[in-house]
Amino acid sequence: MAPSKAAKAATEIKKGAGSKDVTKRSKVHFFRPQTLKLDKTPKYPRKSMPLRVKMDKHQVIKYPLTTESAMKKIEDNNTLVFIVDVKANKRQIKQAVSELHDMAGGVQKVNTLIRPDGQKKAYVRLTQDFDALDVANRIGII
Repeated sequence: MAPSKAAKAATEIKKGAGSKDVTKRSKVHFFRPQTLKLDKTPKYPRKSMPLRVKMDKHQVIKYPLTTESAMKKIEDNNTLVFIVDVKANKRQIKQAVSELHDMAGGVQKVNTLIRPDGQKKAYVRLTQDFDALDVANRIGII
C-alpha cells in the first residue's frame, strides 16, 4: 500500500525542502548564460532570384587588340593581346581565354595594365604547345 500523505510530508520535513547548489562566483562581472539558438526558418526567400555571375567568360574579354605592336607580340613572343574588363583579375582572364579559344592549360601567364584611356589590356602568353599565330587565325585577328 502507498504511504499516506502525512507520512510523505513527514519524510519531506526530515529530509528538508532540498538544498540549492550555490555557485561561488570568482569574477566580478556577470556574464549572461548562453541560450538556445534556433536556425532561422523564413516564410519566403528574401531574394526573388539567385545572384547572376557577373563575370562570365564573355564579359571578361571584350575584344582582341590588332595593332602593329600586338601583331609583333603574336609573332615574336607567342603572346595574344586582349582588351578586358577593368574589374577582371588575371585568374579570370586566364580561365576565359582558355575556355573561349579551346586551350585547356594553354595559357602560361597573364600580364595586365590599365591604359591611359581607362581600359585594361591583357598580354596572354601561351605555352609552347599552342601557337599564337594559329589561335589568332582561328579568332580572326589575322
